[in-house]
Amino acid sequence: MLYRVTRPISNLVERYLPDPYIFVLLLTLIVLALASLVTPFSPIQAVTAWGQGFWKLLTFAMQMLMILLAGYMLASTPICIKALDKLAKQAKKPVLAIIMVTLVAMLASWINWGFGLVIGALFAKALAKQVAVDYRVLVASAYSGFIVWHGGLSGSVPLTIASEGHFVSSSIGVIATQETLFSQFNLLILLLLFILLPLVNALLLPPKNQQILIDKSKLEEHIEQKKVDERTLTPAQKLEHSKLLGTLIGLLGCSYLVHYFVFADGTLNLNSVIAIFLFLAILLHQTPARLLASLHQAITGGAGIVIQFPFYAGIMAVMVESGLAQQISSAFVSISNAETLPFWSFLSAGLVNVFVPSGGGQWAVQAPIVIPAAQMLEADIARVAMAVAWGDAWTNLIQPFWALPVLAIAGLKAKDIMGFCLIQLIFSGVIIAAMLTWA
Repeated sequence: MLYRVTRPISNLVERYLPDPYIFVLLLTLIVLALASLVTPFSPIQAVTAWGQGFWKLLTFAMQMLMILLAGYMLASTPICIKALDKLAKQAKKPVLAIIMVTLVAMLASWINWGFGLVIGALFAKALAKQVAVDYRVLVASAYSGFIVWHGGLSGSVPLTIASEGHFVSSSIGVIATQETLFSQFNLLILLLLFILLPLVNALLLPPKNQQILIDKSKLEEHIEQKKVDERTLTPAQKLEHSKLLGTLIGLLGCSYLVHYFVFADGTLNLNSVIAIFLFLAILLHQTPARLLASLHQAITGGAGIVIQFPFYAGIMAVMVESGLAQQISSAFVSISNAETLPFWSFLSAGLVNVFVPSGGGQWAVQAPIVIPAAQMLEADIARVAMAVAWGDAWTNLIQPFWALPVLAIAGLKAKDIMGFCLIQLIFSGVIIAAMLTWA
């Protein structure tokens, strides 16, 4: 049904949307030009800020690379392949496959955004092995689940303002998650998206004769593991094929995680999700040789993360230091009143997110603008903060920055799914904006 709308959009995107690397290069030039033209920054100052900020995302880039690699290694263990395939067998029809992958990705993303990115993509691959379904729509549906992350348990904005001593606590104090994550309006947004987004994704499916399927042999996780005669192995080779060594390290890591979550009141964050994936992969692969074979397969998919994240770090530095991001936000705030401030904050956050794809970084940019505005207009500060959070999550649907891990796991390019993601963007934007304004 909706494919009649998405078909021309998809054709347009496939023709004109460049590789994400080209996209970030063009975005770099646009931001440098805008900073030089509409802010007090000179071209030299803009380029200097860009160069100095280029390496500020190295830690985060490594985390994203690790979550991709660890998630892939875990998924390639025999037990995980069987588990995902067993769940995927419940989808007997293409429509059911689309609905299932959307719901699984949304639930996983609500728990933790990194968890959701990896689980959604891996489950999409498992479903594609079981059901003849358009692979582009399947992966786009998996990625669409990511939209709920900032309204979920790992949302950086609501968790930040719920923490003692956060950077704007002197003006707004501490805002409990009951007023943000578990507020009526936020739960209503989540409920509507959980019900309606899977149905919209199902309507994106093309007719059978126009669907693009994937060769199922390309989805198999083959790990070459030749049988070895232990009597002929050198001492070094015996260590590489030692089940005891792999099992001990896996159990050691898992025991630490139990202590972290049970006794140290640890939380599910990006580092803990990586640790869960990694130590379970080590434990379930058993031998270091098998784990390293899996790593070799996974590493090629991380190339986009390695090369592109420094460019986004440079863009973010220019946006923040030149005041360009603040100007965009201020322009929207200037036309707001108490009732419409959440709506305009949502839209401004969505626009800023294209250039500053970082929830925490974006809140640092926009909080000094939207909070005084909310106080002056006597608007609901918790709702305005969540509007910024939802705006940040919303335009991730068309931001290749976050899609890279999903695309790497799925083996697709950004242009393959962005036409469908644009429809998801419009639909979800209407729901979120309406509920932020009137719920």
